[in-house]
Amino acid sequence: MNIALIAHDAQKNGMIALARDYLELLRRHRLVATGTTGARLCAELGLAVECLRSGPLGGDLQIGARLADGAIDLVIFLRDPMTAQPHEPDISALLRACDVHDVACATNIATARRLLDSVRAAAG
Repeated sequence: MNIALIAHDAQKNGMIALARDYLELLRRHRLVATGTTGARLCAELGLAVECLRSGPLGGDLQIGARLADGAIDLVIFLRDPMTAQPHEPDISALLRACDVHDVACATNIATARRLLDSVRAAAG
C-alpha cells in the first residue's frame, strides 16, 4: 500500500507518536511524506520515507498529483484546524482530490488510528 503522511507544524509530534504506535505496520508499506514530516519520521523512527517538498513549497500538490495518478492509496493528513495556513488552496485541492478519487483520508489522530487499524486487520 502507498501511504501519504502529512502533518502541520502543530501536529508533527502527534504524527511521530502515531507512527511510533504503528511502526511495524508502516514499515510494511511504501511511505511518502511532505518534507519536514518525512525527515522527522526518518530521523526519529528510522522509517523509510520518500520525502517530497514541504507543504507550503508544493508538497501537498505533489502528493495530490500522485493521488490523481493512482499512486496513493491512503492519506493521513494531521491538520491544525486552529491556525491559518498560507497554502490553504493547496490543502483544499489535496482534500478534494481524495474525495474525487475515493481515497481514504484521515485529518485527525482518531480517524488515522481507525484507518491504520483497518489496514492492519485486512493484512491479517
